[in-house]
Amino acid sequence: MTTTPTTTPGGASLGLPSAPGAIELEITGMTCASCANRIERKLNKLDGVTATVNYATEKAKVSFPDTLSAEELVKAVEAAGYGATVPAPPVTAEGAEGPSGGEASPAAYDRVRALRDRLVVSAVLSLPVIAMAMVSALQFDYWQWASLTLAAPVVVWGAWPFHKAAWTNLRHGTTTMDTLVSMGVLAAFGWSLYALFLGTAGMPGMVHPFELTISRTDGAGNIYLEAAAGVTTFLLAGRYFEARSKRQAGAALRALLELGAKDVSVLRDGLSGQVEERIPTSQLQVGMRFVVRPGEKIATDGVVEDGTSAVDAAMLTGESVPVEVGPGSAVAGATINAGGRIVVRATRVGSDTQLAQMARLVEDAQNGKAQVQRLADRISGFFVPIVIGLSAATLGFWLGTGAGAAAAFTAAVAVLIIACPCALGLATPTALMVGTGRGAQLGILIKGPEVLESTRQVDTIVLDKTGTVTTGAMALHAVVAADGEDEAEVLRLAGAVEDASEHPVARAVAAGAKERLGALPAVSGFESTQGLGVRGEVDGSDVYVGRPVFLAERRQMRCTELDAAATEHESQGSTVVAVAWGGRMRGILVVADTIKTTSAQAIQELRDLGLTPILLTGDNERVARTVAAQVGIAEADVIADVLPADKVDVVKRLQESGKVVAMVGDGVNDAAALAQADLGLAMGTGTDVAIEASDLTLVRGDLRVAADAIRLARRTLRTIKGNLFWAFAYNVAAIPLAAAGLLNPMLAGAAMAFSSVFVVSNSLRLRGFRATAA
Repeated sequence: MTTTPTTTPGGASLGLPSAPGAIELEITGMTCASCANRIERKLNKLDGVTATVNYATEKAKVSFPDTLSAEELVKAVEAAGYGATVPAPPVTAEGAEGPSGGEASPAAYDRVRALRDRLVVSAVLSLPVIAMAMVSALQFDYWQWASLTLAAPVVVWGAWPFHKAAWTNLRHGTTTMDTLVSMGVLAAFGWSLYALFLGTAGMPGMVHPFELTISRTDGAGNIYLEAAAGVTTFLLAGRYFEARSKRQAGAALRALLELGAKDVSVLRDGLSGQVEERIPTSQLQVGMRFVVRPGEKIATDGVVEDGTSAVDAAMLTGESVPVEVGPGSAVAGATINAGGRIVVRATRVGSDTQLAQMARLVEDAQNGKAQVQRLADRISGFFVPIVIGLSAATLGFWLGTGAGAAAAFTAAVAVLIIACPCALGLATPTALMVGTGRGAQLGILIKGPEVLESTRQVDTIVLDKTGTVTTGAMALHAVVAADGEDEAEVLRLAGAVEDASEHPVARAVAAGAKERLGALPAVSGFESTQGLGVRGEVDGSDVYVGRPVFLAERRQMRCTELDAAATEHESQGSTVVAVAWGGRMRGILVVADTIKTTSAQAIQELRDLGLTPILLTGDNERVARTVAAQVGIAEADVIADVLPADKVDVVKRLQESGKVVAMVGDGVNDAAALAQADLGLAMGTGTDVAIEASDLTLVRGDLRVAADAIRLARRTLRTIKGNLFWAFAYNVAAIPLAAAGLLNPMLAGAAMAFSSVFVVSNSLRLRGFRATAA
């Protein structure tokens, strides 16, 4: 897509696409989910435009016709009171555009840091103000003027984000909780100034008696500085914790892109033949030949031209058994060469590689994911206009009855102050902090409040097999000896030869032999035939270990009974290795991925929560069904032989059928599906990509923690909802008293304080959550 430089009103140059199609805008200035809805409506009013605005990632995906330009889309967003830019995609050495998940925006870090500084300063200034207002013993002569000195910076500078958002909303004829907060804070501060300078509150020796009585007053002796400063500080705390979690929106893409190799050894023609030259992977071009040694990552997608090896592709495909490759075999970038040296010819580089395509899958899934609108913003949609209307009606009523301007204004301001819920600033952050703190103790990391609501509605849980239900590591499961042979001897000789090999299956055999038998005998004359097997001399015998065809080529006689046993084990998804010496097969070794001991119990716990478990894996169907049968998953709920893109499609199909889907995974291949799911749970023993793309991270590799995570998240959500209810209940109950002019200011302060104490106490109950996973 071509671009033309465009200048924003601020003078910054934008690289905007000049051709029609689909673009992604980065949105700035949003403070709540209703902001995203407003921008979305504004864009969708344009002819032929289809837009989706994601508040969590602060991005808008827009499809537009050729009759419109990207500049007009940016102007439409700016007309709604927000900012929009088109991020420039990173460019590779060949000029290809790659996924846009590069470094986190420095502006995002700056915003969070600025919010933190604003919170800290406001808290330091507010605490003395609140203490002096609530404790009569601290009210020295002229204490009210000290309170004004401390509260003024909080109300003006600390609450500036709320004032700015309220002004933006006002200019566009809308209201949010920012509107109510700003009006309440300014009203409380404004009336305090009136009482101090024009009323009697500024007189020396003025005190705020802590009374719970109700009496009509003209308000000339009352100040509300503690309410103005306290509300500001509490809500800044909530805004800070929200911004800090949102800053991580692009971390999944960054982690995914960092999986690839950083440099590569390419083969170039030299005077004495071909020589190796180390270059950055960004300089690779299609057709180049490069060397991959054992243990190295394959730099990019390509085809093997020389050498044989075993490639560990579990990070990309979920396949637990390393794949044997040789000349003509296709390999993917970021997979690991677990065997011998190979030479690969690059076929795809930059944005065309499988890794880059998976990065786009994660990005698309994140941007298209419907984010839950914050509960407070949903309530404010009707609560804010009603309160403002009640305040205006109260002012008009008392003026109409001849009660006097001071009394009328006092009652109107009281309505705004008591309706501005101080505890709302604590409702979500305190429950989230206590819930996440308790979760961390139990190995559960909850990323943010927007995660929680999905847990209540989830009815289907999709489980990746490798590394989630199983350990993801090959292990020796059984030794089968031919008639007349000793199993221990078969394992001892085979283990000795395999101990000299670097192949993952060989390492599993050697580890199993050492665990069962102890030290292994020495081997001499070791030879390895890549992809087939190994040979070595142990205790004077030539021992062959490998595939049956390897033994046949070495003139070792096959055994009918062992062949039948091998077929049976292979039908159950295991890998079978044959062992021979003295001219005939002596036994077989069965190697397979191991099911975690707690998986079956975890599946039952998930069912008890009302969830239907589905096994989803890149392994073959035979292996998947065997694992499912052992952990209690129905055969109909097994989906095997799926590629990374297919995993996303499976989740989408389940969602389209009306299911609310949770996904548990641990590999790169799971990242896009985790992001697409309504609730993503990543095993902390897995990759950073999966963890960053998920909503919940399970630090331990125990699947039972997934059930605990859902229970904890649901309980935390119930606590937040209870907090929000009581945060409003105390205030709503007192609105009639405020409108009647009967609300003592200290009673209003007591109601606010009590609602805050209740909210904190209710949140602290989450510390008693108990996990079933030991």
